[in-house]
Amino acid sequence: MTTLRLILGDQLNPEHSWFAAADADTVYVLMEICQETDYVLHHAQKIIAIFAAMRDFARQLGEAGHRVHYLAIADPANRQALPANLDALIAQYSASAFEYQAPDEWRLDRQLTDYAKQLAIPGRMVDSEHFYSTRGEAAQLFVERKQWLMEHFYRQMRIRHGVLMASPGKPLGGQWNFDHDNRKPWLGLPREPADWRSAHDHSALWQSIRQAGVASFGEPSAERFCWPLNRAEALQQLDDFIAEALPHFGDFQDALTYRAWRLFHSLLSFALNTKMLNPREVIARAVVAYQSGHVPLAAAEGFIRQILGWREYVRGVYWANMPGYEAQNCFAHQRPLPAWFWTGETKMRCLAHAIGQSLEHAYAHHIQRLMVIGNFALLAGLNPAAVHGWYLGVYIDAFEWVELPNTVGMSQFADGGQLATKPYVSSAAYIDRMSDYCKGCHYDKKARLGERACPFNALYWDFFARNSERLAANPRLGMVYRQLGKISPAALAAAQGRADQVRAGIENL
Repeated sequence: MTTLRLILGDQLNPEHSWFAAADADTVYVLMEICQETDYVLHHAQKIIAIFAAMRDFARQLGEAGHRVHYLAIADPANRQALPANLDALIAQYSASAFEYQAPDEWRLDRQLTDYAKQLAIPGRMVDSEHFYSTRGEAAQLFVERKQWLMEHFYRQMRIRHGVLMASPGKPLGGQWNFDHDNRKPWLGLPREPADWRSAHDHSALWQSIRQAGVASFGEPSAERFCWPLNRAEALQQLDDFIAEALPHFGDFQDALTYRAWRLFHSLLSFALNTKMLNPREVIARAVVAYQSGHVPLAAAEGFIRQILGWREYVRGVYWANMPGYEAQNCFAHQRPLPAWFWTGETKMRCLAHAIGQSLEHAYAHHIQRLMVIGNFALLAGLNPAAVHGWYLGVYIDAFEWVELPNTVGMSQFADGGQLATKPYVSSAAYIDRMSDYCKGCHYDKKARLGERACPFNALYWDFFARNSERLAANPRLGMVYRQLGKISPAALAAAQGRADQVRAGIENL
């Protein structure tokens, strides 16, 4: 009476109740398949990291006494798709039952639900035992409210789970959110902490991936491979972050600089999203660091808000709006991505660094993603589906449930404001205030007109002028439209002409 249990590449949690005891009648299945490498073009490091972590997880299960069947990407028996491989394995083991953990992506949830329904043996889905909230919890919270707001969700989560609370209903420090304390530019001190580094050699794995014909982009073996393969390595990465980076994270979480690629960001999102780490233990460590006096409250709260607030919230947005959310495009933007999204070769220093870093490390922090790359994409009118595909492929931590709402909703405002309360765009002034990108750039950060004028400036005013019917009534944009009203018709026409030139010459910026 053999049970076949499927483990997906983002379900690498050795503490799941499935693994409490070895059972000779249970076979755990992990598979490297082109179905998952090819549905979008992925960064080489992302493919390597997930496959290497899967292999390490299978090794751990085997050493713990579990029966494991592992299908490598180049295995001749690999049919390169979930249903075909599962059919073969169910027949091979004469399985009497099939089980799987709840997938986090809608396409896999739909595929496995449909697959289990048509089986001649019982098929069952179990919880992944990872998130604080259920798939539908956010939707239930907002069922009687006109608009979804992350802040309301975050406060409810803080109260429900007793995180950073002085007493029931009262947050530590007398306020829920210390975001205003988290916006300092970085001037070089304190120094960026040393990266946690993987000591593994992935050359043989990479060769097998290439031989299997898997397409990819980005740097496959960057000098610093900072992605853990297992829970022990992820815990070490967590230790290093709490000790060295978290004390400064709050001050500089929005800072941008060409001199550093991650500053004080945790790099824990890959381990969290593959479930090597549980969000509860990460938050508990941040709370203890605050309670011991190691980090200020603003740093602990800002970090916890990203996990307990934003991460759980966007998951709720995702499940409430799928399928179909990926097709949202309220501005009808259709422009394809310029070729330099794949090379980083642009004269705009901010974009050259943010995209170049993404290609090198498969990582950029949230302000680089939102206020540099996403900012330009929205102002320039790039197709949000194309932007979504690029973000989903390039970033090591990008799985659709978390990436799609962040890209289509937060970054591109393509859902018309369901997720974000305003479009997150800016002229060069914001980028200059938060970074050192503008110093030495080919373009003039202060100029709106002319060939050397920073493209962000004309695009910014053109965006709000073109979309005034949709956006002018937004209370969070009142100041923007008051400023727009002070620009003379001739000056605005000139700015819009420059914006047209920028879009027409986008490949050569």
